[in-house]
Amino acid sequence: MRLDIVTPEKQLLSEEVKSVQLPGMDGDMTIMGTHAPMVTTLRPGVVIVESDGGKQEIVVTGGFAEISSEGTSILAELAVPKADLTGELVERAVKEAEEALELASTDPDKAAAALKINDMNELLARHSA
Repeated sequence: MRLDIVTPEKQLLSEEVKSVQLPGMDGDMTIMGTHAPMVTTLRPGVVIVESDGGKQEIVVTGGFAEISSEGTSILAELAVPKADLTGELVERAVKEAEEALELASTDPDKAAAALKINDMNELLARHSA
């Protein structure tokens, strides 16, 4: 299946893969072959890509994934190969989420921002370990 990972700045990945594991908002999911079509929101976490060349881990800070029988497109706010992740990048994303929480005016927006802060702090803790 085809996998494309795109951020506002660039296309990070476009290749044929065996499977992809996503940090979906409702839980982690694995996409293989002819998966049923769907769209899911991504929470901050690690996308694990398995291809003939091995496994790749890509950290995302959120976004969306569109899944079809032909492939998966990930539209990420920020996507970085895990090996290139720095504490500074994660701290910046935490700060942006905290600013979003301060600006949130509705309870759903506040809850989403608080959840993102929690997920980003978990990601920072795992990166620091």
